[in-house]
Amino acid sequence: MRKRLAITLSLMMAASIVAGCQAKSEDKLVIAARGGSHVTAMEAVKAEFEQKHNVKVEIIGLESADLKQKISLDAKNKNGAYDLIMADDPWMPELSEAGIFANLTELGVEEDADFEESSLALGKHPYQTGDLYALPFSGNVQLFFYNKQLLDNYNAEVPQSWEEVLHIANKAHEEDNLIGYVIRGQQGNPIVSDFLPIFWAYGGQVFDEQWNAQIDSEAGQQALDTYIQLAAVGANYETTDIVSSVSEGRATMALGWPSWFIAGETASADYAPIPSKATANGAAASTGMIGNWMMGVTANSQNKELAANFLTFITSSDTQKKLVEHGGVPTRKSVYLDSELAAKYKHFPIMLEALQNSVARPRTAKWSRVEEALGVELSAAIAGTKSIEAALSDANKAVNEIMQ
Repeated sequence: MRKRLAITLSLMMAASIVAGCQAKSEDKLVIAARGGSHVTAMEAVKAEFEQKHNVKVEIIGLESADLKQKISLDAKNKNGAYDLIMADDPWMPELSEAGIFANLTELGVEEDADFEESSLALGKHPYQTGDLYALPFSGNVQLFFYNKQLLDNYNAEVPQSWEEVLHIANKAHEEDNLIGYVIRGQQGNPIVSDFLPIFWAYGGQVFDEQWNAQIDSEAGQQALDTYIQLAAVGANYETTDIVSSVSEGRATMALGWPSWFIAGETASADYAPIPSKATANGAAASTGMIGNWMMGVTANSQNKELAANFLTFITSSDTQKKLVEHGGVPTRKSVYLDSELAAKYKHFPIMLEALQNSVARPRTAKWSRVEEALGVELSAAIAGTKSIEAALSDANKAVNEIMQ
């Protein structure tokens, strides 16, 4: 009897040990990520962390709108389905105010001076000054793309002002019937992202310090007039045609995100930071629109400390150097300035320069609504259904109503 009891107890203990081992081996972190290259890059490097921490890292890739919706819905659950989430930087004020992110400062994640300052600021709430709620996972900033052969044909240097851009665009259109400049004039995010760098160059700001709209201003009128003149000697295209027209020499210049024109080491057009001046003799301003993908730990994660460890790992300089080889975009200065990487990825120094002179879209939780309202009025001005004055006046009114 005693022998049988001992055997039974031994079997129970063995089963318990096996069960414990199985439970431990099944521990996992779940990441809700922007699908595509971000997922591919993380999948390529996650094994090191999995082996060190005996954990499985599951990465769920989603389209942008679907990602935001799922993040918001899951935040209502006591026990979240996601331990880490990626967020487009304009979402940060909205998601932070909703309490969706865990406070990284309280989790012991320290600010690292190696992160590009403009990128790191995006993860703080309040913006720039508050605690850290997300780290910059993927750096991005708009650049000025041009066809070098065409600029050479007109003996033109890379323009430093929008006055020079318009001069070259007019010349290409009048002399060779080419597309002088390509705008991205579709309503909403496309036209607003395309217009704001010009607006900033003229000294414009969407809001004053009290969140009153400043779109209907001298800067707004000058910038929109320039934008309409560029459209008159150019074309209004969507992304694919913007890239092909500049790359193939049918158009001279356009704004764009690096991923449109640059794949790995290969760029289909030449590039530079966005012109920082309105006129050749004007004052310089920051004009590069920053567009980072951030990553943070969810407030309802059941494994916050391990999730914070993964976040530190995936954004470390060593990991970022590996991510680059799989399509990742750095957010650390040391990675951009690494001599071997800079020799291979020749756009890195230009991107770092643009990031260090970049502008974040206004940090309000209502930005998506503001962007939509502004985009409607800008599109009306481009189409000629409203005058510049009427479009800007109506935009100012609509934005103020949203902010109230």
